[in-house]
Amino acid sequence: MTEMSWHEQLRARGYRVTPQRQLVLEAIQAAEHATPDEICARVRETARGVNISTVYRTLELLEELGLVTHTHLGHGAPTYHLAADADHVHLVCHECGEISEVRPELVRDFATRLNEEFDFAVDVHHLTVFGRCRKCR
Repeated sequence: MTEMSWHEQLRARGYRVTPQRQLVLEAIQAAEHATPDEICARVRETARGVNISTVYRTLELLEELGLVTHTHLGHGAPTYHLAADADHVHLVCHECGEISEVRPELVRDFATRLNEEFDFAVDVHHLTVFGRCRKCR
């Protein structure tokens, strides 16, 4: 996603491009996967006056507009990433916490089988698989 495209998307929907919105999007882009607290910490490196409630409101708006999406990578806060980069499945190591991304095609057979046997359509873009990574095994 280019800066121009999200600027245009915000303006086309009647929203201003505020410094806070820009900083939140930049923080998400830089982190790839970040919780609201992590996003807030990055934003505060540039704009100390931004508080966590501003970050949450901004994330809610950006998700509503389809610019960012979230997933749950554990029991804690959701993790956000750019919607344009959301075409992946997350692999999370229980031991070291490493997060890897894999192509959704790798779980296609699993999703197809769930659909055939249980009439359940899997949203693979929100799929998180927990286990142990190569280094921790």
